[in-house]
This record gives sequence, C-alpha cells and structure tokens, in this order.
Amino acid sequence: MTDARSAAASSSAPAAASAAASAAASPTGPDVPSASGVPPVAGRPLAPGLLRSLEPLLRSWLPKQRWFAGKGLPIGGFRLAAATELMPPGGRLGPLGLLHVLVDVEQPGRPADCYQLLLGAHPLLPSALVRAALGPAVGGPYDGLTLYDAPHDPRLAALLLERLRAPGTTGRLRFSVEPQEEFPPGLTPRVSTAEQSNTSVVYGDAYILKLFRRVSPGTNPDLELSLALAHKGSRRVAEPVAWFEALPPEGVMGPQGAAAGTTEPTTLGVLQRFLPGSSDGWALALASVAEDGDFTGEAAALGRATAEVHGALADALPVRTLDGPALERIASAMARRLDETAKEVPAVRPHVAALRSAFDDLARLGAAPGNAVTAQRIHGDLHLGQALRGPDGEWVLIDFEGEPARPLAERRRAAPPVQDVAGMLRSFDYAAHHSGNGPWAARHRDAFCAGYAAVSGVDPREQPVLIRAFETDKAVYEARYEARHRPAWLPIPLSALARLAAATSDAAPSEESSP
Repeated sequence: MTDARSAAASSSAPAAASAAASAAASPTGPDVPSASGVPPVAGRPLAPGLLRSLEPLLRSWLPKQRWFAGKGLPIGGFRLAAATELMPPGGRLGPLGLLHVLVDVEQPGRPADCYQLLLGAHPLLPSALVRAALGPAVGGPYDGLTLYDAPHDPRLAALLLERLRAPGTTGRLRFSVEPQEEFPPGLTPRVSTAEQSNTSVVYGDAYILKLFRRVSPGTNPDLELSLALAHKGSRRVAEPVAWFEALPPEGVMGPQGAAAGTTEPTTLGVLQRFLPGSSDGWALALASVAEDGDFTGEAAALGRATAEVHGALADALPVRTLDGPALERIASAMARRLDETAKEVPAVRPHVAALRSAFDDLARLGAAPGNAVTAQRIHGDLHLGQALRGPDGEWVLIDFEGEPARPLAERRRAAPPVQDVAGMLRSFDYAAHHSGNGPWAARHRDAFCAGYAAVSGVDPREQPVLIRAFETDKAVYEARYEARHRPAWLPIPLSALARLAAATSDAAPSEESSP
C-alpha cells in the first residue's frame, strides 16, 4: 500500500562504472541483465570495489527500510546495475559527495528487485544524520567515508532539486522539465515523515519530489497518469513539473523515442506541486469515525472527484471493451491470488470456496448478452490516504503508481473503473473498524457511490457482480499484506472476507448493468 501524505508530488561532472568493471564486480556476471533495464555507464571507475564496499552495508541496512520488498528472506547477492556521481567528494561541496546507485538484489524464491539508492558520503557525519547512516565504507572509491541516505541531508536534497531545474543528462540519468515551468532555487527541503513505500522530499511549500525505491523498466504510472490528467486540465491532480529517469543502452530506442523490446527508460523520481494546507482523507475519516460524525458530504464529493478523474483518463488514454475471455482471465488471476493467499494466511482458508464464487460469477459475466465491460486506465490503488482535501474543500487524488507489490506492466494495464471504487469502499471499511463503527462505514460507502454515480451516470451498487469480485480481490490482497507487514491489522480484511463470503450477488450475471 502506498502512503497517506499531505502532498501532491547545475549538472555536475558525471562519473560512473564501466560495463566491464561492473561485470567484474557483479556476482552474476556480465551477461545477466539488470532488473532495472539500465546498463552500467562509462566514467570514473567506481565499480572495481564499489559493490564490494557497499555489500556488507546493504545487507544490514536494506532489510530495515520500509520500502524493501523482500523482508523475511535472505539476500543471496547483489549486482551493480548503474552508478553515477552527481557530486564527487572534493567538489564544490567540499568533502561531501552524492552518489546515485541502481542495485539488483537477489533473494531466493523471487525475481531480482532493482532498488534506487541516493547515497551521501562524508568523512564525519553530523549527529542529525546518524539515523540515516549505512556505515563507513571500507575499500573502494569511498574508502574512509561514511555513507548515508542522502534525501535526509538538506544540502544534498537541495542539490538534487538544482539538478532537476536543468533538463539534460548526467551519465545515464535524464532530467526533464515540463514546458513553461520555472521553479525557483533555494527552497528548503525536508523528508516526509509519513509511512510510505517510496521516499518523498518536500521543498518549501511549493513542491514534493517522490523518489521511487523499487524500480522497473518503463514509465511509472504515477508520472504517466498525472501528466495525462494535467494535460487535460484536470483540477483533481497535483501536476508534475519535472522528473528524472534512467536511460536504456544507446541504440535500442524505437520510433519517436519509444523503447524497443523490453528495455525502456526507468522512471526514478517525479517532482509535483505541493498542496499546502490540505488534509488527507484517511485522517479526516478517522476523526469522523471517532466522533460518529457525518462525513457523507465529503464522501459524496470524493465520489464525484473520482468519477471526474476516470472521465479525464478515458478521454486522454485508450479505452477498450473486455470480452468473455478477457473477463475469464481476470477472474482466473483473482482466484489464483486467493489460493496463494490462503496458503500463506491460514485464517483465509475457511472462506476460500465461498469467495471463489465471486470470481466464478465474474468469469460468467462476459458470456451473458449485453454485458459489455469497459476497461481504461485507472488509479489502481485508490483509498482514503490517496485523496487530499484542500483548503477550498476540493478533493485531489495522488499517488497514481498503483499497488507497488504488483508488476509494473500489470499496473499499466486498462482495468474496469469499478476496481478503484472497490478500493475506496474497502478504505471506508478500514476507517470504521479502527473504532468498531460498522454503521459509519455503510452510510459513507453509499454516499461515495452516490457521488460517483452523479458524475459518471453509473452507480457501482447496480453492478453487483463486478463490485463483489473486485472488492473480494482487494480484501484478499489486504489480508496477505497485513499478515506480512501489520499482523495487528489482519482482522480488518478477515472481517471483510467473512462478509463477502456470506454474500451473494443481488442479480445474476445476465442482469448485470453495463458500465
């Protein structure tokens, strides 16, 4: 799950590892492609010794990070995918250095993950940065310097913003700025303290930079969809103003800059407008639950805002109709996730047979005449923490990257809009269960659906097969997530699964309304 946060979202001498040196330093050898899709790049020979000096530090530091996906599994090895010095030690910041690293992490039972690291280097770490320290480097190009997580250092965070102001490349890193955008230098940076699966740096009260930690080749939907909405003039998005990415090897780009094959630029970070004075929907909902208050007006407005976003995305990006086989594939994937979760979370097992009926109904839906199901680009991980209410009372949606645990290609696929609706309905349920207030959830779920219907013309409550299948799939995802990361919260999705297992569709698939 992504975070709940109150936010929207001069080139120095490049230097990085040569391909041959990186292969020599890599335990996997020169012919193994990086999980990032990014090749090592030429420059100061960092790689002979860089990976060896980083490895013991990363083995200890990485598993402790909130955004590390492989918790609980041993680390088998590392491969240096790319390394670029944005500021070498001894430059204009004196002994202070800034190193950008993409490193593949190998763990048993899962594909290699590529992580983005921004590392500061300093001979004597200030006490304020001790908590961000990886430790002292022994050997390699940073021998004798202490390495630490650079976003926590205001000097290096400011340097990164300075680099984002100037379009162009540094090594394999490409920095881009929206046309007509000019943002001032000298904004004071601070790292967001919200729990999140990435790292965000706020600059003054003007911008927020989201740094993606686990990265994959391709455009991250948070950039792709936010740009599409901004270009459509949507007021429901914090528009991107700049971003940076890692380029693929030279000579593999297709027509008009499209990547050929599987090697694409890798989105690394997005700078967006910050929304000062805004409140996230999760905090507002919890306050309402605690008082047994009436949040229905805000819930309905949030439903309207969600429908507006779906409409703008449908105008900006391709829309398709899902036929019977497509719905069967979606239902099959849901059933597979249910089976995998039941193996991992024993408390889910008593409900498996009943829950699978929701997916069986979805698979049969496409066979019934007149049941066209529209698929389009959607938010993909919509919940109350992904919505900000501004001082003017208007809602803005943030964090369009989708569920980080799912592959990037899956997050970029068109899907029925009801998937986002189901995610928000589950979020109202989460808010209510923190205080045991079930009736609060029911009336606010209804208000959200009514607001959505007022704009879209489609009431999700009149699509029982779709909404039950997608809400069940979301609750299954939640059960697996909570079992792994927050066991104390596991009863919340388990309660939903028990309710959904007991439910039956209010209409047969042949009576399902067409979205």
